[in-house]
Amino acid sequence: METSTANQAGTIRIEQFPAGLEDGRPDARTMGWFEAVRAGFHDGAPEPEHVAEQAAGYVADGRILRAAYDDEARPGAWGTEIPVATYGTMVHALNVGGGRQLPTHQITGVTVRPTHRRRGLLRSLIIQDLEQAAANGLAMAALQASEATIYGRFGFGAATFTRSIDVDVRERFQLRSSSYGTMELVDPAALLDLAPRIFAGFQAGTMGSLDRQYSYAQVAAGRWQWEKPEPNRKLRTAVHFLPNGEPAGYVAYKFAGWDTEPHTMKVVDLVASSAASYLELWRYLGSIDLVQRITWPMAPVEDPLPWALADARRYAVKSEEDMLWLRVLDPAAALEARHFERDGTLAIAIQDPLGLAEGKFRLDVDGGRCRVKRLDSAAPADLTLGVDVLGSLYLGGAKARTLAGAGRLDGGDAAVDRLDRLFGTSAAPYCITHF
Repeated sequence: METSTANQAGTIRIEQFPAGLEDGRPDARTMGWFEAVRAGFHDGAPEPEHVAEQAAGYVADGRILRAAYDDEARPGAWGTEIPVATYGTMVHALNVGGGRQLPTHQITGVTVRPTHRRRGLLRSLIIQDLEQAAANGLAMAALQASEATIYGRFGFGAATFTRSIDVDVRERFQLRSSSYGTMELVDPAALLDLAPRIFAGFQAGTMGSLDRQYSYAQVAAGRWQWEKPEPNRKLRTAVHFLPNGEPAGYVAYKFAGWDTEPHTMKVVDLVASSAASYLELWRYLGSIDLVQRITWPMAPVEDPLPWALADARRYAVKSEEDMLWLRVLDPAAALEARHFERDGTLAIAIQDPLGLAEGKFRLDVDGGRCRVKRLDSAAPADLTLGVDVLGSLYLGGAKARTLAGAGRLDGGDAAVDRLDRLFGTSAAPYCITHF
């Protein structure tokens, strides 16, 4: 589908289109989009053969691209075929508890050229897109924020978090648990098939997990690198097999080089479908000779690893960052899709700067299922909160008591406690999918 519109600048038009290939090469519009995205994220100019592979992956993902063009040519300036702003979307499933999966509208590749800031381009792109997603029946949108101050005003709230960790694996590294199943070093190419199978187990059992796009299996298999679709010849991969022979976890990793002190192995991707498999992957990593440190930027906030180590001080948290940001588009559909661990009733008033989720709603939860009824505007509400706050609360990754203390929601202590009980989860949500 293609659309064209003018924004307040008058000379700007916005088009929507799928990634396109002609005789195996990216078409001009797709090539221009990638050129603008790479400039926006400070990468070098794209190579056509790389863009062709990425565009084929985008087609597999069902991605839709948006681009804003300035048709006013100026001497020496970039050609008008290169967008001044970019925006991309796709849809994957989000685990919302109890194994339930909610189709979620993902936003990626957002850039605005510095020369065209403060013209309403981002606002035009995001509002058009969110309105279209809502009209298409999608109840939730998601993104990962490169700048934390931008997206709250559009109704997004940080919903999951990860840790960057260093683990000292010198002589005294030891796990308290007995080994389980077997570990095998495998050819990275085997991960092209095994990685999606193993991740499916993780996805099914992990609240907050977002299903993965085409590029992940390519990276795990060493066919692509994160930076570009070229082989990663430094990659090594190992798989954990259960006693019945079923693959249950994998790790892809690479050596940082002999000039790095202490000698460090970097985890590129680590996925386990159970806690037991997770520990076996770390047992394997800790047994690699000539390595003193393992680094991983995607560890869970509630990580069992330090508790499994004979010496927990070998585990160091270097930083904690927000990962997945959520934006509710349809409160009734989103809340009725989610699994709840506790029963209860609550009336909430949602404030939405874009009007998509605005209103008052009564939540009646029984047996893990939530029924949502829209209330009259004059009806009383127990709590008032912004749609961005609802996004942070939705998976249980933020506590209502904490947000109330930060002045982010209005309500009495009893109502705040009821909100925490209702939305609370036994495990913190966890997402390891970048997009």
